[in-house]
Formats: sequence, structure tokens, C-alpha cells
Amino acid sequence: MANLLPEVDAFVGNNTFVDADVFQLWVEGNAASEASTILQQRGALLSIPGATPEFLMADISDQFRTYLMLEKWLQLPPRLNEQWTFQMDASTQAMLINTYYEFEDSVMREILGKKLSSRQRKDLDEVSEKTGVNLRSCRRQFDNAKRIFKTVEELTGGLVQNIRAHFLLSEELAKKYSTVVFIAGNRFETNKRKLQYLTFKDYYNCAQAMMTYWTSPITDDLNADADVEREFLMELRDLRILLDKEKEHKTLVCQRLKSKVSERIFVEVEHNFKVYSRTLINIAYGLNHSKELKDLFIDLVEKYIEPCKHLQWPSSDMKMFLEIFTETGTEIDVIKSQQNLKSVFKRYMDGITVCLLAMYHN
Repeated sequence: MANLLPEVDAFVGNNTFVDADVFQLWVEGNAASEASTILQQRGALLSIPGATPEFLMADISDQFRTYLMLEKWLQLPPRLNEQWTFQMDASTQAMLINTYYEFEDSVMREILGKKLSSRQRKDLDEVSEKTGVNLRSCRRQFDNAKRIFKTVEELTGGLVQNIRAHFLLSEELAKKYSTVVFIAGNRFETNKRKLQYLTFKDYYNCAQAMMTYWTSPITDDLNADADVEREFLMELRDLRILLDKEKEHKTLVCQRLKSKVSERIFVEVEHNFKVYSRTLINIAYGLNHSKELKDLFIDLVEKYIEPCKHLQWPSSDMKMFLEIFTETGTEIDVIKSQQNLKSVFKRYMDGITVCLLAMYHN
């Protein structure tokens, strides 16, 4: 009788341990020795009986080697789930991806509006010095922005959804990257001297508003396109018809504004309504030209925000004026009778109102 060998099912596990704190320090561009010092200052050795600085340093170095090997998959997140070298659960993968793609708003503000090219990458030492962020971290943030931009700029469909599909980012982080892609793709000027006071958050609010109101199709902020709709920009030229109804528009605005803003601002609007109205309409009229669209932010600052700052408009009064200007504009017969023109006017004013209020600060 032949000897029967027992059948044995063997399973070998290779779960990769990821310390979120150590990974964060690696992402921030620290060397292993720097990370060790930081963790010791946080009391890491106290939590492990008998641990020594040498032990901590060896552990961090080992983890950093793992993260360096993981990086090629983090740069192409969908492949992270396909590889078998480093096995981990879905929540760990999500943490790694989102942490790797997180960025400092101050760094992205410096990158914003610049061409995402190798030449710009060489100038990141200036960004590092200005923001106080580690140069290695600045390079990672630049490379991530460039990678996402190159991947989704030519895709059709919702910008946020495309970013999430190709990079598996959280909705919040994908929306932040959509700002970078939208501003870079439409070549908005963001770095002139008069725009230096604006933060990444300001541009985020402006970009999200324009994507919501000025791109096609108009659905929701997750499905907004990456390009401003050309047909919409052409139709903005028709808004000049409002200038022929300036007196009627002024009367409606003043009737509703009188009790809702300070007396000083009401008098200013009453005396100079033509200036405010023509500034808003003329900016709209010119946006079908590429240069005018590119210079939108500088035009808003020079032609609208700076005069209002000079007159010390409270932001609450500006908000009220813009809302009433929009509301009454849609009630004027020449606009009201043309549904498409009414829609174009409201889309323009809804977007421009968010931009002006986001940008109106010191």
C-alpha cells in the first residue's frame, strides 16, 4: 500500500505595514534622520519599552525604502490595487494615495497659472524658499499637478469625476486639483503683481464658480467641464443690449437697494450706476476674446475691485448690490422676453458675483 502524503493548503501573507505618521514625514520630503528626530521630539521612544534612537532610525529607514518602492504605483493609483508586492487593505491604499497627492495651498498658489513644464520645475527652489516647504515636497506637489493635468486635460466629461477615476482621490482633493487643471487649461493670468494678494482658496472659489456656471453642460460641480463654453462666451456679447436700458435698470436697482445697504453706498450707486453697470457688461462683452478671458482676474481687480476698495465698500453691501443687479436685470423686458439671453445673463452674473466676493479682501 502506497504511503499517502497528507495534503496541506498553505497561505503566505505579506501584509505591508504602513505607519501613517512616518509616511506623512516621508511625503513632506524629510530624510530618514530628520524624521527620526521629529518623532523623538514627539515622544516616539517613550511608547516602546527599551527602544533606542538607533532602533527608531533603522525602523524609519526600512519604512522609507518601502515607500520609495511604492512610489511608482502611487503615481498611477489604479495600479496600486493590481500589484502583489505590497499587499494592504483598501483603507490603507486610500490613505496612501490621498496623502501622497495632498498639497500645501501656499505651494500650489505659487505653481498656479504657470506652465507645468520641466523648466518651471527647475525654479521650485524659489517656491520652497518663499513658502518654507521642503524642496522635495515642492517637487512632489509640482509633479503630481503636472501628472493630473496631462492625464485629464483632453478628456471629455466631468473634470472632477475624471480626476477621481484616474487617480482615486477623495472628492474634496479632486475638486482642489480641478482648480489647478481649469486655471492652467484656460490659461488664466494669476501671477501679475496686483494679483499677488489672492490665495489658492480665492482661486478655488472662483474656478469652482466658473466651472459650475460657465462650462457645459451645466449640471453640478462634479460634472463640470474643463473648458469655458465658447458658445456661452459668444452669447455674452448680446448683453450689451442692457446698456440701452440703463435708466430702467438703475431705477429697479435703486428701488430695492435703498433700505438694504448703507446710505453712503446707496448714494454712490445712485450717482455712478452707469460706471458699475458698464464695467460688468463690458467685461462680459470681451470674454469671447482669448486675451480678455485670460486676463479676467486682473480686469476684475483693476476695473471693479480697486475702485470699490478705494470707496471702502463693505463686502456685504457689494454682495447685496450684485444680487439685486442680477435679479432686476432678468426682469427688464428685453432680457425677460428672451429666455436664452436671460439664462446667459444669470449664468454670467452668478459666476462673476462669486469671483468678485472671493477676491474682494486685503
